[in-house]
Amino acid sequence: MKWMGVDESGKGDYFGYLVVAAVIADDVTAAKLRELGVKDSKVLSDSAAARLATKIKKICKFDIVRISPEKYNSLYKKFKSLNKMLAWGHARVIENMLQKNRVDFVVTDKFGEESFLKKTLFENGRKAKIIQKIRAESDPAVAAASVLARAEFLRTLKMLSMEIGYSLPKGATHVEESAKHLVAKHGGDVLDFVAKRHFRTTRRVLGK
Repeated sequence: MKWMGVDESGKGDYFGYLVVAAVIADDVTAAKLRELGVKDSKVLSDSAAARLATKIKKICKFDIVRISPEKYNSLYKKFKSLNKMLAWGHARVIENMLQKNRVDFVVTDKFGEESFLKKTLFENGRKAKIIQKIRAESDPAVAAASVLARAEFLRTLKMLSMEIGYSLPKGATHVEESAKHLVAKHGGDVLDFVAKRHFRTTRRVLGK
């Protein structure tokens, strides 16, 4: 039996990409993932996530969808909802995988109403058996996808930081100072390229 696990990283971070990853597992690779200590990336350190991601890529088929802040902001204008956008990212990565692989079912974390994902699925995704469940990271394939998504989020955040010449912080609570610094230096439009503009932080930073 083969199945796909899907998870994302970056949705709660003001700066950086939204990353959605998919991993295919069977009983043999699932056992290997458990042996490696693969678990929900939220309980792993950044260095552990990066280290595990390299190992996961060697034993599993995977795909990663990266949504840059610029793309994220234009998609948000279209969807006007984070859950609908998450559904689009999940649908995209599921489709990418199903174009090249067959699986018995797909497991993904439940976000918002189940209909969000079902309505967004592409051609192959609509034919697949999709299981949406709360705390899906207990599934080894979903846990592996969460690790790949987190490691890629951290890598792209570092890349963005290098491009802008400023170390962009993770999370959403201690970011205002950094955002104000960037706006003072580059103007308000800089947020289009480094941040998720719909966060309340933007209004506070721009004084609106």
